[in-house]
Amino acid sequence: MHSPETGSVAVRTEGLIKRFGREVALDGVSLSVPDGGVYLLAGTNGAGKSTLLRVLLNAEHPDAGHARVLGLDAALAGPAVRAQCGYVPETGEGAYRWLRADRFLAHVARFYPGWDSGYAAEIVKRLGVRLDRPLGTLSKGQARRVQIVAALAHRPRLLLLDELTDGLDPLVRFEALSLLAAHLADTGATAILSTHLVGEVDTLVDRVGVLRAGRLIAQQPLDALVSRVRRYHVDAPDGWTPSDPLTAAILRRDPSIGRAVRLVAAGTEDEIIAAVVASGAVVRDVTAVGLTDIVPILLQSENSHVFA
Repeated sequence: MHSPETGSVAVRTEGLIKRFGREVALDGVSLSVPDGGVYLLAGTNGAGKSTLLRVLLNAEHPDAGHARVLGLDAALAGPAVRAQCGYVPETGEGAYRWLRADRFLAHVARFYPGWDSGYAAEIVKRLGVRLDRPLGTLSKGQARRVQIVAALAHRPRLLLLDELTDGLDPLVRFEALSLLAAHLADTGATAILSTHLVGEVDTLVDRVGVLRAGRLIAQQPLDALVSRVRRYHVDAPDGWTPSDPLTAAILRRDPSIGRAVRLVAAGTEDEIIAAVVASGAVVRDVTAVGLTDIVPILLQSENSHVFA
């Protein structure tokens, strides 16, 4: 039963700050994930994605701010939060290296009353999990498969998946993503997918957050984000300079070739075209920009704040 306190929001953080010595891993992160939503948490390595997920699980304690997960204060109810989460960490856990994979999964199952042995066996078969080997002897990809079983088999309300397909070969990667898609459709679970491989999950997500150096520089529903970003092919006079309103909307400007200028800008088409014309240029063509291209553009742009 969902908490009335959080309404339709499964995960909410406000002003999260986390430091490791002088390094700021999270810098005022305020995240909002709707109940039943699939949230893409995108960013480069070292952006703070893994730290944020660990804060949600109360595996890391923030220096400031707070997080509520499934209606619970993560800092006060860590075990209760973790009992309702399926977590695939960025790196493998070393505590059970000596334990065979099948015995490790049997150990994990004891902590979850909702563990579905039949479902676990199905995942094991589809991913080709090596159950007869100690975890410490498994390759990175084989260890990841075991983690996926442990994360999904108890059918949790919330999935926190950190680089889900890291180490998997292409065929197993496809199978893992197919399993995830079916799992989300069958259970209605909420999910946060942390990855820098946006193209793998762009058909699954409905909300996007972009982390850069610990700051959440963009957070939007997928449709709103994609609908506002377009590539404009502009015919401009020599020495053309965009007006201030247009400059504020430009996410990227490619080098000009003669009079041809290519811009990626955020806003409605009518607004951007009008701003281009007011600057003394003409729009020759407008094309859509996919999410796979939008994320790196936002990570490099000084105007990413327009989506925060």
